[in-house]
Amino acid sequence: MRWRHRKLQASELHAAGNEYMSTAPLISIAILKAKAGQREALRAALSALVPSTRQEPGCLDYTLFELRDEPGSFYMRESFRDQAALDTHFATPYFQAFEKRFDELLDAPIRLVFLEKIA
Repeated sequence: MRWRHRKLQASELHAAGNEYMSTAPLISIAILKAKAGQREALRAALSALVPSTRQEPGCLDYTLFELRDEPGSFYMRESFRDQAALDTHFATPYFQAFEKRFDELLDAPIRLVFLEKIA
């Protein structure tokens, strides 16, 4: 499987401590690179996730970007209320359907970078 979100989450959240996990939203950037010839298919699959994800009770932000100078490289800015909300998102039927297409669409594993808001 080309998705290691659970491992990344656990290491990032453990480092932040239990207080952070329970009180601060989880903010991340998912970096996704399309396989050659799959740019439009990946763009469509990612775009299809946005409306449903934004309706999830724990979703605070879910915005898709494509790098101007690197077509086929997508960034999804994500913010969820807490770990439970993020886990719920990963378990939705529409995300599970997208996950099954990783090998078809992605040139490299998704990179999920967790952020801490400063200002």
